[in-house]
Amino acid sequence: METTIEPSRAAKPQRHKVTGDVHLILRRGDAALFGQRQNTGYEDGAWHLPSGHLEADESVVDALIREADEEIGVRIAAADVRFSHIMHNSSSGGRVAFFFTVDRWDGEPTNREPDKCAALEFFPIGDLPDHMIEYCRAAMGHVADAEPFSVFGW
Repeated sequence: METTIEPSRAAKPQRHKVTGDVHLILRRGDAALFGQRQNTGYEDGAWHLPSGHLEADESVVDALIREADEEIGVRIAAADVRFSHIMHNSSSGGRVAFFFTVDRWDGEPTNREPDKCAALEFFPIGDLPDHMIEYCRAAMGHVADAEPFSVFGW
């Protein structure tokens, strides 16, 4: 006896689950702020934008504002957050990275996570540091070209 599986009962592909990240492009004139990673176990020594994971029950803008305060001690008003880019990145099984530009904030950027960040430095947008996490470098190129969406690593 042959068993037939009805199409409606066939095994469905597993739904893809992604981690959401927010990335802050804190602009001072023609430069953006980067932190140098240390003691993280991933790309230590590389320069990267202030960033973090989206938490449950939090909008991407709220996450960006929270991360800016936690990592570099600046306060950002939601009205000053401008969407710049979104990237579907293949790392860690899949991430959606939201990049936002901010050029008005309160406070002076300060390294509030010295256990994970060796230094903070503004780099000219046209002369980014040599050692960066590659998806971040790619995203910065897309931002410079005003391209709102990209995929990386798929």
